[in-house]
Amino acid sequence: MNTHLRNRRTTLAALTVAGLLALTACGGGDGGSGSEGPVSLSMTIWTGNEEHLKLLNGIAADYRKSHPEVKEIKFDTLPVETYTTTLTTRIAGGKAPDLAWILENSAPDFVSSGALVPVKDDPDVLPAAKKLWQRDGKLYAYPFSTSPYGVFVNTDLIKKAGQPAPADLIEQGRWNWDEVAKIGSAVNARTGKAGMVIRDFDYKAWDNLASVWNGWGAEAWSEDGRTCGFDKPEMVGAMTYLHRAVFEDKAMPAPGTTADFFSGEAAMTVTQISRASLLTDSFAWDFVPLPEGPKGPYDVIGQAGLGVFGNGRHVEEATDFLTFMTNAENSAKLGRFFPQARTSQLDAATLAASNPQVKPEALEEVVINGIKEGKVKPSHTNQSEIAEAVRSALDPLWTPDADVEKVLGDVCSAIRPQLEK
Repeated sequence: MNTHLRNRRTTLAALTVAGLLALTACGGGDGGSGSEGPVSLSMTIWTGNEEHLKLLNGIAADYRKSHPEVKEIKFDTLPVETYTTTLTTRIAGGKAPDLAWILENSAPDFVSSGALVPVKDDPDVLPAAKKLWQRDGKLYAYPFSTSPYGVFVNTDLIKKAGQPAPADLIEQGRWNWDEVAKIGSAVNARTGKAGMVIRDFDYKAWDNLASVWNGWGAEAWSEDGRTCGFDKPEMVGAMTYLHRAVFEDKAMPAPGTTADFFSGEAAMTVTQISRASLLTDSFAWDFVPLPEGPKGPYDVIGQAGLGVFGNGRHVEEATDFLTFMTNAENSAKLGRFFPQARTSQLDAATLAASNPQVKPEALEEVVINGIKEGKVKPSHTNQSEIAEAVRSALDPLWTPDADVEKVLGDVCSAIRPQLEK
């Protein structure tokens, strides 16, 4: 990509989130509350899955039974690939939803923007789960989903390739990324199917690679967000592993190649438990923790918050619905797809009631331990600007003869000015 085009895309990305949220905080809707007459609420979400929508619409229907003034609650699905950009563009155009599902990578921008109103801080929710959504002692979005990453395994495909099942490797203390590369390579060579797929990465959404690099102790940037971590030895080690797995071992699909685990096209996929709704009985499967890296076992969390816009049409009603939607009873229902970080619900028996298809030991090892111990994927203010710069600078890495260390140094050069602001 030429420098002019890359800079133009980076500038547009920055304007989309940081700039448009600033506009939202300064003006727009009437910030209505206590509305007279029928009320229609809207909430943007990223999922169009029928089971997810059935659950959300069921909660909305229960709320409306005791709130006849609310005639409609609409869940508006936006494409996950452009979710935040589409949302903030709508906001700037005066078409903000009343509530929004906010992804963790844009949390700092939304929370610091002034666009959201404070919401109820429930003491049952783990303090660590609320950290990303707090400012000045107030909670600006409820941690709607705190979902650890694990690995779904097609045990039929692995057996066909003559490879050991991850569950057996776990018992032997050998479930690690080196074994993943061996299994993935063998599956590809013997069946023609893909080995390991980092779901939703597709050589674009680089932050999903945190589910791998955290095993090396790598980080995109320091905890205070000011120091680049891409050129550190830990990240070089993790990215060298990925590059080798793709281009030498053929253990992962190469750029331009797609392989959907849930359609039987891959042996393993790193993703979250919410994707279990995509499983059918077309093959035998398992759900296991992330493989160990050189630094040992680790957990990574993807998180989403649910916020109410201060310039929305029905702030009072939207805030009340959010409180209802995330109360203890409804949180237990949501936990089927979107793990809840509630102390009272973090036990295998409670989770098993809403996730009967997943073994209790997997719920304990992946979900419960992950929520308690996991590290949230990278996020930063001006995330869109930084994310686009990282993606563009990483592009040269995804070629067979890439100089991994040089590319990662270039990533730091590209984002250092933004990190140091």
